[in-house]
Amino acid sequence: MTHTDSRTMRRVLRREIAGTIGLLTDEHDFRAMRRYRSFTFDDHAAYLKHVEGLLRTRALQGSHTTVALFDPEEYAEFCTQKGLDPDNPASRTRFTARLAITGPTLPYEGQPLSDLLPALVDEAVRQATWEYATTLLARLGACTSCGEDIGRAAFARASDLLIRILDTAPPGNRHLVCSVTGPPETLVAALHVADTGGDVQLDETEALEFTAVLALGLATDSPGGLVIRASAPGNPDRVYGWRLRAYGLEPLTAGEVFDAYCTDVESGDLISPESNVDYCEPPDLGEVSPAQGHNH
Repeated sequence: MTHTDSRTMRRVLRREIAGTIGLLTDEHDFRAMRRYRSFTFDDHAAYLKHVEGLLRTRALQGSHTTVALFDPEEYAEFCTQKGLDPDNPASRTRFTARLAITGPTLPYEGQPLSDLLPALVDEAVRQATWEYATTLLARLGACTSCGEDIGRAAFARASDLLIRILDTAPPGNRHLVCSVTGPPETLVAALHVADTGGDVQLDETEALEFTAVLALGLATDSPGGLVIRASAPGNPDRVYGWRLRAYGLEPLTAGEVFDAYCTDVESGDLISPESNVDYCEPPDLGEVSPAQGHNH
């Protein structure tokens, strides 16, 4: 009886333990891990099938599992820094435990792995964009004329603009995209805002990332733009936007918005416009005078 009670208690405790699985999302990363003899999988599709089976089993047992993006290059660097043997399952376990705290992760909630994989990659891109943008903002330092922290001032300016954009947007769900072009690559951030009848909901982390990218474009006077698409039942979607100019936003004409949405980026060929979409000029953001940044 005591032995049975002990096994029952262990099963109960097992459900209380949260686990993290480091996932190799693509074939390239999978091949990189095959150089280790202790990594016994030899087929990426079979590996993913086994991972999905494990996730389902843990979920059925009532266990919570977090899925993390496993990067072989970061793993090798981690082992070098910690003096660990990379060809050892225990080293992979330690790295995965670190990912649970520092890396991009998503909870497994029973969704198919085909849905979880792209969402995990998107989360990794978002985190990398946030870290890169905030690092560059911090490196801008203080204005030589007034002493104000340029990155902090740009973030405050971007926050104010975002509030104005959301306040002046038509009712409905809003999808915003901000892109900033600069070396070494273009940064893109998206923000989804749900309107449930007067109660506007957004993800705070997503909003911070979006604001950081916008702030970087403002602070560095980099080429870029911001577009918003507002969708409400029974009405055409409204699409409009701005280009980044002089520490602020310059409205795009309806024709410029139409051209941007109806031109193939790679070939330059025209694309048929979407039905039930109104490409229009943006509303007035209500600014008294354009901001000039730190051009003293």
